[in-house]
Amino acid sequence: MAVARRLTGRCFVSKAAKSANVSPNLDTPTDLPQQAVDKISAALNVLLADAFALYLKTKNFHWHVSGRHFRDYHLMLDEQSDAIFATTDQLAERVRKLGGITLRSIGQISKLQTIKDNNDSYVPPREMLRELMEDNKHMAAAMRKAHKLADDNEDTGTAQLLELFIDETERRTWFLFEASRQEGSNAE
Repeated sequence: MAVARRLTGRCFVSKAAKSANVSPNLDTPTDLPQQAVDKISAALNVLLADAFALYLKTKNFHWHVSGRHFRDYHLMLDEQSDAIFATTDQLAERVRKLGGITLRSIGQISKLQTIKDNNDSYVPPREMLRELMEDNKHMAAAMRKAHKLADDNEDTGTAQLLELFIDETERRTWFLFEASRQEGSNAE
């Protein structure tokens, strides 16, 4: 239960079972129980780490794509990386709106990310697209799990944000699938 007090013109809010990880200076008021804030924040931070990992992998492939479809793939991957990066601020701000803490470093991202890096010196273009397609499918599945967690804790703000991001992720998956098909064939 939240308790508010007036001291020197500022309103301070504290929660009875406040997470030890949150500085009192960052104690954002919320009506959600602390346990829900902690669980949802943790799930969103993994999504955030994966968004950064997927952004950088997509940029890597954008920079290193080659071959006869260079222009099309180069532009599509640039567009997709921009869309992925656009989710990062919204995910982090959602964590803060809930009263949680979010990522602070590349090191923290590397500890939380579930999207695997690709440091190969050369990746054929079709393999790039297939790998990114699988990574986007992985992201959509993780977002659905986080959405269920938000629903279970009556966090409609997080659920609505994730619904939008799931749709965008499915669109990227679809484009990557279609672009990676063998020419003249509908087979994978």
